[in-house]
Amino acid sequence: MPPRTLDRILQCQGFGTRRQCRAMVAGGNVKIGREVVSDPDLSYELENLHVHVHGTRWRCRARVYLALHKPPGYECSRKPSHHESIFALLPAHLITRGVQPAGRLDQDSSGLLLLSDDGAFLHSISSPKRHVAKTYSVTTRDAVTPGLVHRLREGVRLRGEAHTTAAMACHRVNARRLELKIAQGKYHQVKRMIAAAGTSCEALHRIAIGGLRLDSLDIEAGQWCDILPDQVDHAHVGP
Repeated sequence: MPPRTLDRILQCQGFGTRRQCRAMVAGGNVKIGREVVSDPDLSYELENLHVHVHGTRWRCRARVYLALHKPPGYECSRKPSHHESIFALLPAHLITRGVQPAGRLDQDSSGLLLLSDDGAFLHSISSPKRHVAKTYSVTTRDAVTPGLVHRLREGVRLRGEAHTTAAMACHRVNARRLELKIAQGKYHQVKRMIAAAGTSCEALHRIAIGGLRLDSLDIEAGQWCDILPDQVDHAHVGP
């Protein structure tokens, strides 16, 4: 990618319109390294460029890949209906540049959510045809019995569907919690599978997408982090 002027770099990173970014630079609000830059027409390579905007350091990149530890009580929508949006957990410039979630979690569910402004990446993660595994920790209303685990592994008939749907993997964690891996990505699939197996889901927490596990990222509920390119590739790995 050829060098760009600083105002255009800030604009493409979501910090405002080109006019707003020029004013930001001219006002002494942007630093590169330890130096305040006041000329918006200076050119830089985007790769590995770090800028300080209003005192906060950001890494510039052509595309953004994020992992968010979604808490319960947030909707995966820019226009939420009854609860706060997950976008309230992100900096404004990331929202401006158009990051979207790769798939969704219900407002009462929690766990790993990937976001990006790369449409091909979003499709590769969320498309049912790609069979990217998602792993969940499920708290059930009733005890987790061998029979329940067996039914989920062998396949259950979801309401309104002609064929059975089976977990890629399923095992008991404790008396009322199991770990379930799926790849189909159907609407409310885990909750519907649990219901079809004879109980109900009281809590749902996504712990992994592909080979990327939430516990490897060291982010608390409500926090997010960048994913490096090799981690993004790793997120495509199946079971």
